[in-house]
Amino acid sequence: MAEERNYSASDGSSDNNSRRQFNTRYVRKPRFCQFCSDKSLDIDYKNTAVLRKLTTEEGKIRSRRQTGTCAKHQRAVAREIKRARHIALLPFTGGTWEEKIR
Repeated sequence: MAEERNYSASDGSSDNNSRRQFNTRYVRKPRFCQFCSDKSLDIDYKNTAVLRKLTTEEGKIRSRRQTGTCAKHQRAVAREIKRARHIALLPFTGGTWEEKIR
């Protein structure tokens, strides 16, 4: 009644083998929150060296996907970057003032 078929990788079916090659997905290396792993690293608006690493060249706040921070620390980072911008420790936009004047 029901026909039984035996498919193996060596049966010469190139169609079946080519599908197997493209079904693999790229798995990125898992990132970890640098603030969770290093408790001595403090998120503070006065620590502009750390906050500059978490912003782009245009002055935008980098996403969690790019930096690898957890949700709790990403909220704290965003709050401290905004505080540092407000008192002019960080620029709202990228570049220097001389570049913008020209």
